[in-house]
Amino acid sequence: MTEIMTKIAVPGVLVIVAAQVAAFVLLDRGLVVPAAGVALGVVLIAARRAVAQRTGAGADAGATDDAAALSLQRWSARTETLICWADSSRADWDRRLRPMLARQFALAAGQRKSRDANAFEATGRMLFGEQLWPWVDPDNISPAGSTEPGPGRDVLDEILRRLERV
Repeated sequence: MTEIMTKIAVPGVLVIVAAQVAAFVLLDRGLVVPAAGVALGVVLIAARRAVAQRTGAGADAGATDDAAALSLQRWSARTETLICWADSSRADWDRRLRPMLARQFALAAGQRKSRDANAFEATGRMLFGEQLWPWVDPDNISPAGSTEPGPGRDVLDEILRRLERV
């Protein structure tokens, strides 16, 4: 902002001084005040336009910053919710996390259970191992899951790391 004002103010002062010098050289002292006033008006109009353009660009940048902050806030809240579900009961894991993890696995691995269930399971066991696959397997829903504890955030973290590698 100061750079723009400097680019306008310095030439503006030079124009005002030049108008006054020209009026003195012509020996018409009655033109000094009107010439300086016109030069000052031109400088003020140019400064006003520069500030208005700068403020308009700043408002657009502020709007995108607000949208990014809102998006980050939503992502953070969703992540906290996922972690809470991982730390709660197995029923929450089965109801909320397992379908999401199974869907992400199917997309990442390119395997669909509907095409070949054996290949889907074999790929899952290879990727996650025997300990983690039961927590991703869409068929491993516990009927009495509400009383069992969930696997926790460490298991969720490891599953997400392995999905990320695919």
